[in-house]
Amino acid sequence: MDKSRKTVVEYLDKIWADSEKAAPEDLLFSYKGILYPGTLCSPETFQVLDSFEARSDDVILAAYPKNGSNWLDQVLNDLEITAAKYTEEEIKERINITNELSLFPRLEFGDPEKFKRMKELPFRRIIITHLSPQVLPKSIFKSKAKILLLVRNLKDTAVSYFHFYNNIPTLPSFGSWDEYFTAFMHGKLCWGSYFDYLVEWNKHMDDENVMAITYEELKEVHYCQIALEQLFLLTIVSVKMHRHLNQTLGLKKIADFFGFSLSEEEIQTVAEKSSFKAMKEKSSKTHGALGKIFFRKGIIGDWKDHFSEAQNKEMDIKFEECLAGTKLGEKMKYGLYCKA
Repeated sequence: MDKSRKTVVEYLDKIWADSEKAAPEDLLFSYKGILYPGTLCSPETFQVLDSFEARSDDVILAAYPKNGSNWLDQVLNDLEITAAKYTEEEIKERINITNELSLFPRLEFGDPEKFKRMKELPFRRIIITHLSPQVLPKSIFKSKAKILLLVRNLKDTAVSYFHFYNNIPTLPSFGSWDEYFTAFMHGKLCWGSYFDYLVEWNKHMDDENVMAITYEELKEVHYCQIALEQLFLLTIVSVKMHRHLNQTLGLKKIADFFGFSLSEEEIQTVAEKSSFKAMKEKSSKTHGALGKIFFRKGIIGDWKDHFSEAQNKEMDIKFEECLAGTKLGEKMKYGLYCKA
């Protein structure tokens, strides 16, 4: 295992160990009415959040928990490294600098001094956050740093977050799906309400430095390919061409947005390297004991095995009230992915 992976795994394993020893009441804290995990974040870090100085070339990925940020984190790093044509030695140097500064790639994680250390990074920074726009440091919007907003359909997000809550020691477990569903609908979870999160980000859909992309958009081409194979019995050659053209589409949009210059072949290589299947297979090496929790299923439609008819109706009504007719709501294709 290389030094970088060892460092990340050691960090995550320590969080696991600290969480298992923590009293249940110490697992969470509230800051300005929103819950956060106590072993990852601290009130002191939030108090100095605005001291973070964004750069215009920062690559920022915003995503609510369980929207696919671990997956897209890998994608963005691979795209940036490939586009920059870094040598192996240059990649190792970047990793060593990051490790020496004790920086974990989540804006709100860690100690209050981390923002000072982030200034020392001499290369383009890739920053991931679960925070809503009104909580983000003001410098992010003032600097015009480009923000990739990753969203996932509400029902699959709820299910994925439920399993995450009940399997990770950093968060308190729920006694049942029904108990959890009530908490989800009322925003009584870490990072607050997903509905509120989407409503706030929808206000930025016309910002030139913000681009929204959906989890399903990055995955649906695979389902499209399966449907075509079944319906039309495409030849092996045609299937391979279809897969090749479509799997790279979402990554090409991301690369173009951030100004990463890659060939189609390079984008395809990144797509294959950072597929959910590939990342799940190596998750124990990249994320330690938490790997199997971070990368559970990665499928579309898992919600159908959890939602009752009443819960379906409740969420459908809530979506209509909060997001129907909005740009972000339309992009999420609720009728396609959240209707039985």
